Parts: sequence; structure tokens; C-alpha cells
Amino acid sequence: MNLDLTQARQAAEKAADAAQEVISGYLSDGNWQVSYKSDQSPVTEVDVAAEQAIKSVLTAALPEAEFYGEETGRSVAEDSDGGGAHLRWLVDPIDGTKSFIRAMPFYSTQIALSVNAELQVGVSNAPAYGERLVAVKGQGVFLNSKPVNVSDISQIDDAFLSSGNLTSLARDVTAWTRYASLVSRARRVRGYGDFCHYHQLCCGQTDIIIESDLNILDIAALSVGVIEAGGVITDLHGQAIDENTSSVLAACTSALHEQALALLHAG
Repeated sequence: MNLDLTQARQAAEKAADAAQEVISGYLSDGNWQVSYKSDQSPVTEVDVAAEQAIKSVLTAALPEAEFYGEETGRSVAEDSDGGGAHLRWLVDPIDGTKSFIRAMPFYSTQIALSVNAELQVGVSNAPAYGERLVAVKGQGVFLNSKPVNVSDISQIDDAFLSSGNLTSLARDVTAWTRYASLVSRARRVRGYGDFCHYHQLCCGQTDIIIESDLNILDIAALSVGVIEAGGVITDLHGQAIDENTSSVLAACTSALHEQALALLHAG
């Protein structure tokens, strides 16, 4: 099989459209319930229905690809002969469910394609926020169909810093103190979180992102965008993003990433 990344991107966008339609329908109706998973994170019937819509589109487009969804878990490919590239879709139908429940616009649909364990296609669709980020390895990244790039900031003193969930970082006194040293030097500090600050990073609006508590489905698609926009993204220890990733340190330039990483591990 010769994988066409453009066709894969088109399938991911079609799946995002399908999820958006499902979500819009539930929002218009206003009749849906919230339940809680074993880790006490919320899930709605909207999440499940949106993932089912996404899965239907993606499995039809690439039946040889595995599927890993936030709500339905992992499933094997419907049509795999064991040859060719190893393909896996990584999907979070509503990333930011807590915001969604509270009628905030900071939720999105995240769809990524991994090829031989390398993330190569990413679609981050945030209809309530009015943004769709689309990235393909070697083809760049686009926000609402316009090409975007990271900023060229290379010094922390000039950088805009945004943080997401920092729960585990805050529980470690030493790590929190090191984070504070970074915060004290950054030019501006905000906590936009979720998809929002990754879109900003890709567009040159934010320069550093720090998150200590997440999973790969939250950032798989977004990581393709960051790299294609010219940025750097690792976990908080400087390790490459993979399916076990649980934290993020992203920056617009290698120099800025190195400075931030050094401060986070100083001592």
C-alpha cells in the first residue's frame, strides 16, 4: 500500500466535519447527560456519538488503519494483511469536555494519523472558537486554510508563556520552584490551555507551552502542527512525543526550548 497523506488529511477533515455535525445537533437539542469515568473525568453521550461518527468515516477511508479513541479505546484494523506501513488513527472527539459542559468555547476535536509510530497528519477542529488547524508532515500547517508559522523568539525574557494542567508539577515542591523561575522571567504569562495555546504557538502568538498532565490523544494532532510550523515539542524531560507521553514542553525555537528545559531541571 502506498499511503497518500493528502487523502488521509482529507479523510481526517471529513471526520472532523462529521463530529462537528453531531456536536452541533446535540447542542441545538440541549438534551444530553454527563457521566463520570473511573478517574472521575467527565464524559457525555455527545463524546461517544461524535467518536462513533469519526470512526465510521476514518475506517471507511483507511480500513487498514487501527483506531485508538478516547471513548471506545483501541481496535484493530478492519482490513489489514499485515504488510505495508503500520497505521493508527488517534482520536479525541471532544478534547476539553469540562469546558464543553460549561458552555465554554475551549473544546475541540483532535484527529491524528500515526504512520510507523510517527505522527504525520493532524486535524484540530474547534468550531465554537472558529478555528481549524490542519497539518501534514512535509506539507506545512494551516489555520483556517492559511499557512502559519511559529515566532522567532529565542530568549525567555522575550517569550509569551502559556500553561495547561499543572497538577502533578505543583505537587512537586522542587519542580514547582523551578517552574516559578521560568515564570518570573517570561515576558508574559497566561494559561490558555487545551487546543488554544497550541494554535497560538503555531501562529506566533505564544512562544512556550508547559503542561504536566495530559495524554497522547490530547496533543497527537497538535504536535504535528507545532513541528510543521517550525516549533519544537517534547515532554517535560525533553523526550520525544509518543503514545506514553503525559507532559509537554513546546517552544517556537530550539534555543528557547533548550533554555526552558534547562530552567525546569536546574539545580
